[in-house]
Amino acid sequence: MKGVLLVNLGSPESPTPKDVKPYLDEFLMDKYVIDVPFLLRALLVRGIILRKRPEASAEAYSKIWWEEGSPLIVLSKRLHKKVQQATDLPVALAMRYGKPSIEQGLQELADKGVKEVLLFPLYPQYAMASTLTILVLAEEIRKKKFPDMVFTDVPAFYNKPDYIKVLAGSIKSSLEGFEYDHLLFSYHGIPERHIRKTDVTKSHCKINSTCCVTPSAAHKFCYRHQCYETTRLVVEQLGIPEDKYSLTFQSRLAGDKWLEPYTDVEINKMPKKGIKNLAVVTPAFVSDCLETLEEIAMRAKEEFEENGGEKFHAIPCLNDNDDWVQVIANWVNDWAVAEIPVS
Repeated sequence: MKGVLLVNLGSPESPTPKDVKPYLDEFLMDKYVIDVPFLLRALLVRGIILRKRPEASAEAYSKIWWEEGSPLIVLSKRLHKKVQQATDLPVALAMRYGKPSIEQGLQELADKGVKEVLLFPLYPQYAMASTLTILVLAEEIRKKKFPDMVFTDVPAFYNKPDYIKVLAGSIKSSLEGFEYDHLLFSYHGIPERHIRKTDVTKSHCKINSTCCVTPSAAHKFCYRHQCYETTRLVVEQLGIPEDKYSLTFQSRLAGDKWLEPYTDVEINKMPKKGIKNLAVVTPAFVSDCLETLEEIAMRAKEEFEENGGEKFHAIPCLNDNDDWVQVIANWVNDWAVAEIPVS
């Protein structure tokens, strides 16, 4: 029997330092997130970051928390429910960090007799700190707890025509009635070394103006290339002029070289360049979360206006958009029949 496991990032159980701290510990101690030796990672995370960050993060989470709970969890559950209604296969939901865990999700499927699982990381672009860590942990759990299970992984879908169509349509719909001067594509940032580590050629990724547009086998796992390609395809479909959009990266940690340009730096410059009405979309996420609701829709908006901006519009993620649900269901149903990964 076949089944599906949708996997998203996760969230603290409450917007309090008490619950944020163990969540951050699990997240930041992941060797694919902070990819340094364990002792150094433990010193950095538990000796420095977790001394102050839980309080600051809890305050940020409290600004976006809904009555039903964490927005990311609530929206993921809504998506899960709709996808389940659109397919006959059993569908479970899991989070990489926090609850429900990947083990819980696999157990739910196993209890229904599922032997073949479509692992579906809810990330359009491939990255060590998102897709890879899900696949590695799921495989570790499978070997220990569910040795008879067989996995099929959904590859990064950053350039899939049906995904691009839905994303472009969602952006267009959200922009109706908003006369924007500029559309900013803001992607989650990652350290530059992650790009080089995932370069299967070990030589292609130079992180310059040409490597992401030069054909290479490295692009299959290159987050930077995939961000630029998602943007290119959406812009092409929407017919947006070259001078009316740009791409940036958000959410960096201090003390490391991360992908540039930085979202906050660029947004703060825009009013002086004559950009008074700004729209921002965050295509690295399919569900609204702390990084979209607080970092962009609140903090970036406030800084934009403080620097002379007039109107700021944060475009929602796909969330449980019916067209997005149908795309997922189509991929799932195609896999169920063809016995091959999404292509």
